[in-house]
Amino acid sequence: MSSDTERKEHKSGFPALTLGAIGVVYGDVGTSPLYTMKEVFNPAHGLALDAATVYGAVSLIFWALVVVICLKYVIFVMRADNRGEGGIMALMALALRKRHRPGQRAFITTLGLFGAALFYGDGMITPAISVLSAAEGLEVAAPSLQPYVIPITITVLIGLFLFQSLGTERVGKLFGPIMCLWFVVIGWLGARSLAQNLDIVDALHPRYAFDFMFHHQWYGFLALGAVVLALTGAEALYADMGHFGRGPIRLGWIGFVMPALLLNYLGQAALILREPSAVANPFYLLCPPDMLYLLIGLATLATIIASQAVISGAFSITRQAVQLDYLPRQHFVHTSESEIGQIYAPDVNRFLLVAVVVLVLVFQSSSHLASAYGFAVTGTMAIDTTLAFIVALDVWKWSLPAALIFLLSFLTVDLSFLSANAVKLAEGGWFPLLIGALLFLIMKTWRKGRQVLNWRLQKGAVSLKDFLAQVEADQPPRVPGTAMFLYSRHVSLPFALLKNLEFNKMIHERVILLTVETHDVPYVAADDRLQIEELGQNFYRITIHIGFTQAPNVIYSMALSYQHGFDWNPDDTYFYFARETLIPSPRPEMNALEERLFIFMTRNASNSITFFRVPTQRAIEISTLVEI
Repeated sequence: MSSDTERKEHKSGFPALTLGAIGVVYGDVGTSPLYTMKEVFNPAHGLALDAATVYGAVSLIFWALVVVICLKYVIFVMRADNRGEGGIMALMALALRKRHRPGQRAFITTLGLFGAALFYGDGMITPAISVLSAAEGLEVAAPSLQPYVIPITITVLIGLFLFQSLGTERVGKLFGPIMCLWFVVIGWLGARSLAQNLDIVDALHPRYAFDFMFHHQWYGFLALGAVVLALTGAEALYADMGHFGRGPIRLGWIGFVMPALLLNYLGQAALILREPSAVANPFYLLCPPDMLYLLIGLATLATIIASQAVISGAFSITRQAVQLDYLPRQHFVHTSESEIGQIYAPDVNRFLLVAVVVLVLVFQSSSHLASAYGFAVTGTMAIDTTLAFIVALDVWKWSLPAALIFLLSFLTVDLSFLSANAVKLAEGGWFPLLIGALLFLIMKTWRKGRQVLNWRLQKGAVSLKDFLAQVEADQPPRVPGTAMFLYSRHVSLPFALLKNLEFNKMIHERVILLTVETHDVPYVAADDRLQIEELGQNFYRITIHIGFTQAPNVIYSMALSYQHGFDWNPDDTYFYFARETLIPSPRPEMNALEERLFIFMTRNASNSITFFRVPTQRAIEISTLVEI
C-alpha cells in the first residue's frame, strides 16, 4: 500500500474537486460581506458617506483581495507545498528543512508556533463573529427580535460543536452546493444594486484607494483595520491545498468566488451611496424585504459551514502539533473509515465551545468582535509571508534580491494591516494576542520539557550493547511469546524492559524495541514505513516512520512487517509502556513556571496505550519516577 492510498484520494473529477473546494475552503472569506462594509464605515472611524470615500473603501477592499489572496496566496504561497500539504505547520517544516543553525531554527520555530497559536484564536473568533453576524439580520427584519440574537447565536453554536463528534463526512457533501447557492445569491443581490449605479465600477481603479488613504490619513488608517476583514480565511486556501489541490482552489477563487464577492461589495457600496442610512447593515439591506428571512437562514448555514472549516482545521493542526511533539498526546477519533484527515478532538472541541460562547457573551455584537478578529488574521498573514521568504530562498532557489522583493512587497501590506489592527488592542485585539501567547508558551514548554525529560532518562539509561551482552552471559529464562517495548529513540534502552527483567526475572522469547518517529513531511509511504534491525539474542529494533498528518497506529503499521519477511502476530504480543511520574528536581533545567506547567501537562496527557492504538487487554504499563 502506498501513501497515495492512505491520503484522501481524489476519485472524483476536477469539477467535483472544485465544488468541494468552494464548500470547504471559501466559507470564511465568503461570509465576510456580512460585516466588512459595515465595519469599514463604523462611526468610530469618522468617515463621511460621500462618493470619494465610498469609492475609496471599495477600491481598498478590491485591491486587498487582489494583492493578498490572488497574488500572495494563490500565485506564490501555494507553491510552497510540503509534499502536497499546506498550512502553517507544513510551511514551518519546509522552512526548517535546510536551516541547521540553532539560531535560525529557533527563529523559524518561534514564528511557526506563534502562527499556529494565532490560528486557534481565529478558530474561536470565526464561529462567534460569523454566526452572530448572521443572526443580527433578525434586527433588520424585525427590531423587536433584537433580544433574541444572543440566545439564538449561542444555541446554534452549541449545536455546531455538539455535532462535531458525529463527523462531517455526510454533511460535507452538502457544503459545496450550499456555498455555491450562497455565492450565487450574494452575487445576485450585489448585481441588483449595482445595476442602479453602474458608475461605482470605476472604484476598481487603484487611484481611489490611494486617494482614500491620502485624504483620510489617520481615519483611513483605522478603516484599514476593518478592510482586512474581507481577507479572513485567506490562510484556508493554503491550508486545504492537500485536500483539493492547487488547480481546483485557484479555479474556484478566480472563476466563481471572487466575482461573487466583488459584485456584493460593489452592490453594498452602491446602496450606501443611494441610502446612507443603509450603512447600519448594508448586506441585509440589499435584500428584498419578502426574502429577508430566507437570506438569514441561508447566511446562518453559510456561517456554520465557515465555522466548521475552521474547527476542523483546529483539530488537524492539533494533531500535527502532537505528532511533531509540540503538544501533549491527546485523544483523537477518526470519524471516517475512508478519509484519514477527518478527525475529532474532544478536548479541543470542548475548549473551543467554551471560548466561543464566552466571546459571544463578552463582546455581544459582531462589530465588537471585529476588533479582535483582525489581529489574528493579520498576524498569521505576516508570519506566512516571512516563512515563504525562507522557502523561496532554500526550496525555490530564488536569488536574494528576488526573494527580498517578495518579502518587502507583501510584508509591507501585511504589516500595514497588522498595525491598523494593533490600535484596537484595548477594544478586543488583546484576545487573540493573549490566546496566541498562552498557546505559544504551552507548545514551547512542552517541547523543552520533553527534551529535558529525554535527557534525564538517557542519563540514567543502560547501554543497549551492554544489556545484550549481559543477556548473552546470564541467559535469563525466556518465556513464549513476543514482548514489544515502546520507547523514545533518544533513550538507549526502554526503562520498562529493565524493570520487567528486574521484577519478573525473565525475558520473552522474542523482544521488539519499538519507536514511532514522526518526520517533517505530511505522509510516509507504506513501503518506507518500517525499519527493522536484528540485534541478536532474538532482539529486534523496529522504527515506525510516519508523517505529521498520519495517525501513530502501531497495529496497522506493524501489519506491514510481512513485506520485510518478519513474522509478527499481535495476538501473541504483549505491549509494554513506561509511564513517567514527574517530580520537581533540586537542580531544575526549567524555570519554576515551565516546570509546573510541564508536569501538569504530562499528568493530563492522553494515555499512550490509546494514543498508539494497541489492544488494551494486552497492554502493560510500568511506572517510573523522574526528577525534571
